[in-house]
Amino acid sequence: MREIVLDTETTGLDPDSGDRIVEIGAVELLNHMPTGRTYHQYINPERTMPQEAFEVHGLSDDFLADKPVFAAVAREFVDFIGDSRLVIHNAAFDMKFLNAELKWAGFAPLPWERALDTLALARKKFPGAPASLDALCRRFGIDNSSRTLHGALLDSEILAEVYLELIGGRQPGLVLGERRVAADAVSTDDDWRPAPRTKKLPPRLTPAEAEAHAAFVETLGEDALWRKFS
Repeated sequence: MREIVLDTETTGLDPDSGDRIVEIGAVELLNHMPTGRTYHQYINPERTMPQEAFEVHGLSDDFLADKPVFAAVAREFVDFIGDSRLVIHNAAFDMKFLNAELKWAGFAPLPWERALDTLALARKKFPGAPASLDALCRRFGIDNSSRTLHGALLDSEILAEVYLELIGGRQPGLVLGERRVAADAVSTDDDWRPAPRTKKLPPRLTPAEAEAHAAFVETLGEDALWRKFS
């Protein structure tokens, strides 16, 4: 199963008010394991950066001035995510911006049901507890010391680790009957049982130990429990 852990940085909170995406970062997971494939793109928002947004991610007007606009990278982004599930922290925020940008670029919107919201997942698993990305890193012992500012790719990489912990670690659901059936596919069989041995294991008991045990049993009398199994 392919999943894309995704994050965006923006100029503000609402695309309907003219805010735009300025950075996208994404990490590919295959069967809940990072593959090493990532997507990262800075984007020229074609507007000035509000100071409050700059203080969150540190992306200035000068830095973004020579970056491509979203329409120029939309096809590459859409091709990277494909039809995979999107794992996003506070998914409603990022999906709203992504679909606004895709619409303006002439692309079809992403179905909302494709998004898995790790914020909702964390709140369900730990009701009443802080569920920010930083709080979840502290809970799971994930190093986020390099996260001095928000950054889409770094946050995606951290979120991938958090997500795997939220679903049960590297082996979600503790599916101990997992079997590899092909080079690129994994199946599980709840009824799996080990095959019978074709040869019995050689005894680890030495002849001297067997003789000493037999002598010991003789001292226990005719009703000794060991005699019923000998």
